Amino acid sequence: MQSGEHNTKGAMQSQGASSSAQKLESEQCKKKGKATERRRKFIQFFAMLVYNADARHWFSGTISRSPLKRVCVPGLNCYSCPGAIASCPLGSLQNTIGNGRVPFFITGFLLLTGTLLGRMVCGFLCPVGLVQELLYKIPSRKVRKTKKLLAVTRKVSLLKYVLLAIFVVMLPLIFYFKDGLGSPFFCKFVCPAGTVGAGLPLVMLNEHLRAAIGWLFTWKTTLALTFIVWSIFMFRPFCRFFCPLGAIYSFFNKVAIFGIRVDATKCTHCNACVAGCGMDTLTVNDRECIRCEECRKRCKFGAI
Repeated sequence: MQSGEHNTKGAMQSQGASSSAQKLESEQCKKKGKATERRRKFIQFFAMLVYNADARHWFSGTISRSPLKRVCVPGLNCYSCPGAIASCPLGSLQNTIGNGRVPFFITGFLLLTGTLLGRMVCGFLCPVGLVQELLYKIPSRKVRKTKKLLAVTRKVSLLKYVLLAIFVVMLPLIFYFKDGLGSPFFCKFVCPAGTVGAGLPLVMLNEHLRAAIGWLFTWKTTLALTFIVWSIFMFRPFCRFFCPLGAIYSFFNKVAIFGIRVDATKCTHCNACVAGCGMDTLTVNDRECIRCEECRKRCKFGAI
């Protein structure tokens, strides 16, 4: 009897020790996750400030004439933002195609950035992503992630590839051959970054631009407000469903030099890492993964 009691007590003590160790590890993971998120937010804010570093034009009603506008920043930041010191890669690609030129420079820039970072750009270096994340922090009822919804959102996320093909490449090229000059159709009709970061500030501060407001500005403002409200209830909807730049970078996610790596010897395939992912990734580093490192604090096995 005494031997049996000793065995039972030993088992209970062992279970208690194991439970305490798991609890301690879980708390450490949470602390590490919070530190990682603070670091990421700092990088996001810093990138946004660097992209828009010409503070002289912030409230001038005019746009910066920075000589650096001959080059691009990695993230989505409109050329026409008052303080923007460089160009948006997506706008540059459309304008180059629309002018009938082969986009050697911007293609090389996207290839280099994609090879180095993949969609890490979306998670760390994109002001549009940062704004959506801040909006999502507003207390409200959120769209809950379910298996049925995941199946739908994964399919809808393919829309950004359609927009890339049609609005960024095909339409500027078609109108160049038709009229001799193509427009940046995605920037002109869809992108909310230009509306929020450039259109609204310039119109508010420039009387001549206010006098020129027409149906296009009304449409873009309505669309931008839709994205703003949507972002309060759903995590980064523009990035997930509409952003062609994210679509481009997603092609490099599997091969990018910097990013998330999974240690196959430690991974148990429990899928805890992606179960609560706001971007609806199915596996770490798939096309929707923005390398935000949220998965690292969910992994109890240190596999990421």
